[in-house]
Amino acid sequence: MKKLVYLAVVSCFSATLPAGAEDKVEAPAASSRAARASQWSPYKVVQAPALPAVKQAKWVRKPVDAFVLAQLEGKNIKPSADVDRETFIRRATLDVWGLIPTPEEVKAFVEDRSPDAYEKLVDRLLASTRYGERQARRWLDLARYSDSAGFTNDETRANMWRYRDYVINSFNQDKPYDLFVKEQIAGDELWPGKQDALVATGFLRAYADDSNSRNIVQKKYQNTTDMVDTVGTVFLGSSVECARCHNHKIDKVSQKEYFQLQAFFANASANDTLPLKEKGEADLKYSEAQAKYQAATKDVRDRIKALLAPIRKVGEEYHIGRFTPETREALAKRDKLETATPKERWVINRYLTTNYNDQAVTSSYLNYEESAKGIKEQLAKLTEELRKYDDLRPSKGSERISGVVDLGKDPAQTHLLFVGDWDRPLEEVQPGVPALFNPTNEKIQITPLENSTGRRAALAGWLSSPNNPLTARVFVNRVWGQYFGRGVIETVSDFGRAGTKPTHPELLDYLADKFVKEGWSTKKLQREILLSSTYRQSSAPREDVAKIDPDNKLLAVFPRQRLDAEQIRDSLLAASGELVDKVGGPAVFPPVPSTLKAPGRFWTVDKDPSEYNRRSIYIFNRRSVPYPMLETFDMASPQKVHSKRSITTSPLQALALINNEQVFKSSQALAGRVVREAGPDPVKQIERLFQIVYSRNPDKFEKNTLVSFLDRQEGLFREQAIASGRVSMAVPVGLNTSQARNAEPVRLAAFVDLTHTILNSNEFVYRY
Repeated sequence: MKKLVYLAVVSCFSATLPAGAEDKVEAPAASSRAARASQWSPYKVVQAPALPAVKQAKWVRKPVDAFVLAQLEGKNIKPSADVDRETFIRRATLDVWGLIPTPEEVKAFVEDRSPDAYEKLVDRLLASTRYGERQARRWLDLARYSDSAGFTNDETRANMWRYRDYVINSFNQDKPYDLFVKEQIAGDELWPGKQDALVATGFLRAYADDSNSRNIVQKKYQNTTDMVDTVGTVFLGSSVECARCHNHKIDKVSQKEYFQLQAFFANASANDTLPLKEKGEADLKYSEAQAKYQAATKDVRDRIKALLAPIRKVGEEYHIGRFTPETREALAKRDKLETATPKERWVINRYLTTNYNDQAVTSSYLNYEESAKGIKEQLAKLTEELRKYDDLRPSKGSERISGVVDLGKDPAQTHLLFVGDWDRPLEEVQPGVPALFNPTNEKIQITPLENSTGRRAALAGWLSSPNNPLTARVFVNRVWGQYFGRGVIETVSDFGRAGTKPTHPELLDYLADKFVKEGWSTKKLQREILLSSTYRQSSAPREDVAKIDPDNKLLAVFPRQRLDAEQIRDSLLAASGELVDKVGGPAVFPPVPSTLKAPGRFWTVDKDPSEYNRRSIYIFNRRSVPYPMLETFDMASPQKVHSKRSITTSPLQALALINNEQVFKSSQALAGRVVREAGPDPVKQIERLFQIVYSRNPDKFEKNTLVSFLDRQEGLFREQAIASGRVSMAVPVGLNTSQARNAEPVRLAAFVDLTHTILNSNEFVYRY
């Protein structure tokens, strides 16, 4: 039983996870198995391995257990006993939903003695919309998802939430992973009339982007490079970017093969102005509000347009004059696209879809041309007049889609570049995939489509092929790492020779083979893991295991983990009863500390307080201004693919839980909830508090210790009141008039301190 040593504030986060070494864990003594393991390669086509023979066959609940047990028996290690039911449901709910379970859910599971109790629990977790929210957060880490563009201006991307919702819905629907891949790589090509498929291409568009770039030709190379590198990392588990400047120094990927891979994206162009045809509730509300704003401001906007009309042409030429010569050459053909090359069409499309309006294209002229001073002054007055209507303007939402489209059937040329330098082209290359990733020499057939090259569609087909050696392996390895803290290959985005060796190569192939054969179903994959004996093990430390397998790579003990940033915040809200369970929609702006000096346009707190306590996945993710509490607990950086969350232990984390205003408000709300549900008896209050926060009952020692804490804290408050004539106390929130009137306020204030302490414990921020 866990004792109250964790209640000391100074011990916050004292528990640490085993350090991950990169040496290979040896296979069991059986020579045949060792030989197979030594010959294993991630670049061979997946084949179903035979289940290994094990001595403790009764321990095997799912086939994955046989692979784990075989390794343990090879080292003469016994697996750990099953964990108690209270800990299991808390573990599983945090892993699948990213939230702690309710006491009622725990009680129902503990008391369910039917033979399929675990199956019913897991199926209930997988069927909830909370499942999609949790799984989506992990995928968004890989997609470098953000609601803003990054760089100096860090403009809001008002449409990107549609991609986030697409991912949530895809996991909740258990969309086949091969289809999930195809939609994100080439949804616009494969399903041109399907809005959801167009939204899915937000995966490629999600890169950080400088809208103010003056060299759009170079920008094309940078954006295409990001797409290629992201696809390599996310789907192929390979650092292909190492071959951009020279042949890969470690893996057999040549520089030519890198640019052949890049040729698939030659015509892919990001666009944040794609029309929205099918509108949901949030879209209709936005359109209604926008219509009111447009009507109210029509006169002012018309006057601005009329003011700028005389200088529109000269202003745009002045604006374009600041671009590089090659960019200007392309933009000179914007009114006669038939004369432009495919590469020039890309440059023109980028220009026309990025901040292209009267004020944008005349801003340079107004700022630097002395003769335009009078117009600039008039524009400033009209702009100030326009600001008077800001309250009518919808603060979030849009009528557009952010995605990627192909610009015509004629592909832009792709060249091998000398040392990866964008303006030093060598020979032209055609689309192709590195031979290392294509062991069957599968021919990739590219068929031009009605309005596109069909190149990305062909790549998507190869990526999602059952013969692709990496796509399924990489994904199931990520899922395994999600539940056990470490993938079968620990470097989840690098299966190459610079990555770590697999601890259980045959297990990885079993999972990948079954995943494909069962229709690429993510829920079926996760169900098998969740119902396995390996997942059900206790996390209690064992000296015998520590001596033989100090890093617990063989999984004789279930690995405990610190909760990630979103799990901590969302579980705080769930414990306090404040969580708003609303799925989807535009991102929200909860309050931030007053010390965060972000410009108003970067963080404008929502007017509707009900939006504050939604799940963390819905908080606006601005690249330059991350939400402080999430950043403190190692949220994913959206600058590039974030393959695995860091788990740091720092004083700032402990101080955040102690001093953060939201944590303290949650402590007050939690105290009010406990008093409402448990009544005035302090022992029952402590029992209820433990049931809510820890999913278990306190033992006698814990009860006595906490009652003594309440008595001491109450006495301390009374002494302060006598000494000063008054005392400032935090009180529980959410009590009705009768409860507040009948309770002792000083005692209630002491109880808030107790709930605050409980939320600052290791047991709350770890899952065991």
